[in-house]
Amino acid sequence: MDSSDEKKPVSIEANFDGLVGPTHNYAGLAQGNKAAEKNAEQPSNPHAAALQGLAKMRALAAMGFAQGVLPPQERPHIPTLKLLGFEGRDAEVLMRVRRDAPELLAAMSSASSMWTANAATVSPGADTRDGRVHFTPANLATHLHRSIEPVVTGRALATIFRSEKHFVHHAPLPATPQMGDEGAANHTRLCAEHDGHGLELFVYGEAGEKDPKPAVHPARQNRAAGEAIARLHHLDPDYVHHAQQKPDAIDAGVFHNDVIAVGHRHLLLHHEQAFVDGKAIRNWVKRRLKGRDPVFIEIKDRELSVEDAVNSYLFNSQILSLPDGTMRLICAHECQENHKVWAAIRRIVDDPLNPITDVQSFDLRQSMRNGGGPACLRLRVVLDPAQRTAVNPKVWIDDALAIRLEAWISKYYRDRLVLADLADPQLLDASRSALDELTQILGLGSLYDFQR
Repeated sequence: MDSSDEKKPVSIEANFDGLVGPTHNYAGLAQGNKAAEKNAEQPSNPHAAALQGLAKMRALAAMGFAQGVLPPQERPHIPTLKLLGFEGRDAEVLMRVRRDAPELLAAMSSASSMWTANAATVSPGADTRDGRVHFTPANLATHLHRSIEPVVTGRALATIFRSEKHFVHHAPLPATPQMGDEGAANHTRLCAEHDGHGLELFVYGEAGEKDPKPAVHPARQNRAAGEAIARLHHLDPDYVHHAQQKPDAIDAGVFHNDVIAVGHRHLLLHHEQAFVDGKAIRNWVKRRLKGRDPVFIEIKDRELSVEDAVNSYLFNSQILSLPDGTMRLICAHECQENHKVWAAIRRIVDDPLNPITDVQSFDLRQSMRNGGGPACLRLRVVLDPAQRTAVNPKVWIDDALAIRLEAWISKYYRDRLVLADLADPQLLDASRSALDELTQILGLGSLYDFQR
C-alpha cells in the first residue's frame, strides 16, 4: 500500500432510519408542525408508511451507503395510561381512556418515534475526549406524546451500540422546558473528512428571558440543553458553536432546525431565515474548519419563501457523499411538485461551485403528511471500522433483511387507520405480536415493557 492509500479516510457516516410503527396515525398532536395540524384526523395507511420508509433505506443500502434500522415503540403505551390512573385489563384501559380522555389515547398511540432525527444527539469519537461515540437520547419534553419515547430509545441504542469500549450512553437530560432537547434535528456536524475533528453546531430556539423567542409556537430546543450535551460528550469548546434559530421561522412552522437547514461534511445548506445570525455561523466555520474550505449555500427569500420550504421539506433532505467526491441530495417527492422548490434544487445541482451534482426523490407521503421528511427519518452516526464492527450486525439493511421486513410489515400492518381504531384491543395485540417478532429479527432482546 502506498502512502496516499494510507491517508484515505476510513470512517463512514451511517444512517439509522426508524421503522414506522403499526399505529401510524394523523392525530395532529405536534403544535407548530403545519403538516401534522393540516392532516389531523384524516385516515392513515400504516402499511404504506412503513413500506415507504423501508424503500428509502433499501435504496440507500443498494447505493453502497451504510444503512441501519431502528425499531418502533410499543403503542398504545398502556404502562403510561396506567400511570395516569386508568385501571383494569388492557382492553378495559383502552375503553376507558377512549371514553374519558380520547386526547390521551391519541398521545399514547403516536408512532412519532419513526422520526429518529429526534432520537438522540450523537458525537463521533473524532470529536470526543475519550475517542468513543457518545449518545444522549432526546428528552422531547415539549409534547406529551413524544416525552414517553426516551426510555425505550435509550434501551434500543444501548442494545444496538452495546460495546462499552466504543460507545457511551448518557441518560436523557431532565425533562423540563429549561432543558428542552429534540436531538439531532437541531444539531449539525461539519468536517473535512469523517475521520477528522469536526465542528458541532447546536441550534436552539430559546435561551433565556433576554433573548428573542417565538410568539406563536413553542421553541422546542433550549440553549442550556446543547451546552449540557457538549459537556457530557466531552467536546472541545473551541469546536462547538451555539446558534439561535429565528423566532419568526419557528412561528412560520420551522419547528426544528432541520426543516430549514442541513449540513454534511464541509457543506451547509440553509435558508436566509434559518438563523438569527447566519453570518456569525459562517465566520466560525471558516475559522475552525480544518482541511477543506467550507461551502455555504444560502437560499434567499426572494428565491424561495419559508412557507414553500416548510411545505416541501427541501431542507429536510439528506445529503450523501459519493465515491467521486460529489454529493447527492435525497429529497421528498413534494420538492418536485413545487416548481419554485424544484427550480431552486436544479440551480444547486447545476452550480459547479458546490459539490451537490445529483438529486433523487422518494415517495414518503405518509410521513410527510404528519410533518417529517427524509432527514427526519434518520439518525446519523459516524463510525470508524472497529466501531462499525461493534454495531449489532442484525440491524444493517441488505436485500435479505429488507425482504424479511417487507413480509413482516405485510403480516401485521393495517392499510387504513382512523383515530377510533386506536382503542381496538386487536390493534394492541397485533402491534405487540409484531414488535415481539421484530426484536427476534433484529436481535434486540426484551426491549419493550410488555416483554419484561
